[in-house]
Amino acid sequence: MKAPDAWRLSMQILPMHHRHRQPSKRPVWILVLLCLVSFFLICGYVYPPQNSSACYVFSSTGCKAFSDWLPPSARRELTDAELASQVVIKEMLRAPLPSTNSPKIAFMFLTPGTLPFEKLWDKFFSGHEGKFSVYVHASQRKPVHQSSYFVNRDIRSDKVVWGQVSMIDAERRLLGNALKDPDNHHFVLLSDSCVPLHKFEYVYNYLMYSNLSYIDSFVDPGPHGNDRFSPHMLPEIEKKDFRKGGQWFTMKRQHALIVVSDTLYYSKFKNYCRPGFEGRNCYSDEHYIPTLFNMIDPGGMANWSVTHVDWSEHKWHPKSYRLQDVSYELLQHLTSIDESLHETSEARKQVDIKPCLWNGAKRPCYLFARKFYPETLDKLTQLFSNYTAA
Repeated sequence: MKAPDAWRLSMQILPMHHRHRQPSKRPVWILVLLCLVSFFLICGYVYPPQNSSACYVFSSTGCKAFSDWLPPSARRELTDAELASQVVIKEMLRAPLPSTNSPKIAFMFLTPGTLPFEKLWDKFFSGHEGKFSVYVHASQRKPVHQSSYFVNRDIRSDKVVWGQVSMIDAERRLLGNALKDPDNHHFVLLSDSCVPLHKFEYVYNYLMYSNLSYIDSFVDPGPHGNDRFSPHMLPEIEKKDFRKGGQWFTMKRQHALIVVSDTLYYSKFKNYCRPGFEGRNCYSDEHYIPTLFNMIDPGGMANWSVTHVDWSEHKWHPKSYRLQDVSYELLQHLTSIDESLHETSEARKQVDIKPCLWNGAKRPCYLFARKFYPETLDKLTQLFSNYTAA
């Protein structure tokens, strides 16, 4: 009987040993899980997503910032003006596009006077009537137009001074006039030195079948970036939200409505972002729109501009193209670039290179390019049909 007694004894001991080990594992896995969740939440707060293909493929308003998910008690109390502004902005972002049989792109030209590349733009527009509209803001001289597409398309203009908020005023004036036409669903800001890089059909499909605004916006912690921020912009605009970017945007209708109706954030830049203010050289055209949309709809913009400009010379103004610079090879190069580049203004410059994603797929970045001298017109017109893609 000793063997059965030993067997019964072992059966009593083994379950007790098993029950003793199991509880010791469970708290470890719970702690590990809690640590992982905490880690990802902290990362989401410190590094909120700026852009994502999933955001603009499945949502018309893009990604929500991490702070949007926090309970109201954890956020700063909004000022009355800020509350009213946010309510209006959210309604505009949710607003459906006007119903139309022929949605159009509004091409808005910001120029001192006559447009030197009208002949090239005439070739670009020809045969696509009903799919575009043209608006010209000439700040110095009344333009003399050569193309029928530009005749009677001048809007009331005012003086524009480089580096001043009058540049933003001109952009808002162009948008306001273009928004009066409900068929205009996308809005393109162009300068007198801009030229098209692709045929009209390509540009139309690129913009109309994406629900993003192509606004250049990036973080520059250097002297020509976040150091331009003024504490007077607080509390509505914080330094961490301050962004930089080129002014040449393309914008969907909901965003255009926000720009022309905004008074709160516009007034901050009008009063506290100007050359020489508090010893800073702040330029509203480089910061207002990039900062505004970083705050209100970061997932609704692409963070790069579809207008190419070359800053590789590291001067106050970008590289300009003379007649001898223009070639088939140059234009082929510009149309094939599929990565956007941002460089900070610190002593040790940081370079951020990202792929240009169109509805989640890598595509060429640029539809237009600047700065071309008027002397390049005939050569560009001659090459247009060869270097542009359908």
